[in-house]
Amino acid sequence: MPAPSHHTTFAGWLGAHAVPLTHLDPQAPLDDLEPLRELVGTARVVAIGENSHFITEFSQLRQRILRFLAERCGFTVLAFEYGFSEGFPLDAWAQGEGTGDELPAQLAEAIPVGVDEPLRWIRRHNATAGVPVRFAGIDIPAAGGSLLPALAPVAGYLREVDPEALPVIKEAIRIAGSFAGASAASAAPAWTRLAAAEQDALSALLLRLLMRFRAVELLYVSRAGRPSYDIALRRVEAACTADYGFRAMAGLYAGTGLTADTSARDVYMAGSILWHLERFAPGTRIVLAAHNAHIQKTPVSFNGQLTGLPMGQHLHDELGDDYVALALTSPAGRTADMRPDANARFGFAIDDTALQPPEPGSVEAAFAEAGLGFGLADLRQAARHAIPGPDRIRIQSAYVHTPVLEAFDGVLSTPASTVADIES
Repeated sequence: MPAPSHHTTFAGWLGAHAVPLTHLDPQAPLDDLEPLRELVGTARVVAIGENSHFITEFSQLRQRILRFLAERCGFTVLAFEYGFSEGFPLDAWAQGEGTGDELPAQLAEAIPVGVDEPLRWIRRHNATAGVPVRFAGIDIPAAGGSLLPALAPVAGYLREVDPEALPVIKEAIRIAGSFAGASAASAAPAWTRLAAAEQDALSALLLRLLMRFRAVELLYVSRAGRPSYDIALRRVEAACTADYGFRAMAGLYAGTGLTADTSARDVYMAGSILWHLERFAPGTRIVLAAHNAHIQKTPVSFNGQLTGLPMGQHLHDELGDDYVALALTSPAGRTADMRPDANARFGFAIDDTALQPPEPGSVEAAFAEAGLGFGLADLRQAARHAIPGPDRIRIQSAYVHTPVLEAFDGVLSTPASTVADIES
């Protein structure tokens, strides 16, 4: 086949090169996903995105891709946009601890971002697999809603290795508990209502803990071992990052924030992926599930203003071609728009919103123009042939403007999206 000319449109290239897919059922045969094998290659981390949380089709498709990468490509870790600290008991459950009906209780306070069904599949898979699949959380605690999931286990650790430091963490827990919520949408406004002295005291206490951990690392390791120290330190870093995030968000909403200041969370998530890669067995390959805006390899900008340096950009910088980012999107259907609501369970309401026809220049418009329903495109091929690519991709019902061929290595599109039935 001759190489495409520079006059080929992206929609025309899609029509000729995108691969049709046939199944959304997570239990369906996996043969239609075989083209992913070449796209993924030998990458150590493959990220699977979504343009909105709470979408049924994206959850189903990510489960199928997880199955394919685990069963056919040797991936052995699912890393999720879920709290680093909270991930450890979920991994234990996925490895067979406890009973099968204990999962709902473990997830009762978590935002329902679709982690339950992948965990159930991992537990079933591990019951007969020769090599188990592990689960790993990577995010700050409670999606930025509370420092307590990170600080409470650190307090337990300090009771064993450093009782002298307990007053510091107990005071941090006291302040953190005064504004804890189910997500950043509820906790961030509550944090702003704290007296400035309390805000500053919490930051100072967390920095005190972090520096204490680093100053006496050898002592802590001698008393309780390297693995428990590494986990406890990472939990302290999570609390520090979440605390920084409250200040960054307050500045953003007040119009006084520093450029891309909220990127601290993405830096932490990228660091968590590298942390897990270092500590799992040599040769470990990770499937990473997170929002498209977190996994993309290019900066995030809105209205021409730089707003974030995403996790994917950091991972691409660190891992190069060992990091592959796959966006999930849809040209039609409905999406889950999130808006602040102090009376809602998680601090935000989910609006089941009808999608308008895709904007010209978007990857969704190209899929629609090409007449593709359910398909997969290897964007690196288009980039190699200098095909001019889209300059935007959906984020809920809006768009993030970014050079899509640079931001993602591949894109999967479903014909339509529907909002999952969840309680917000």
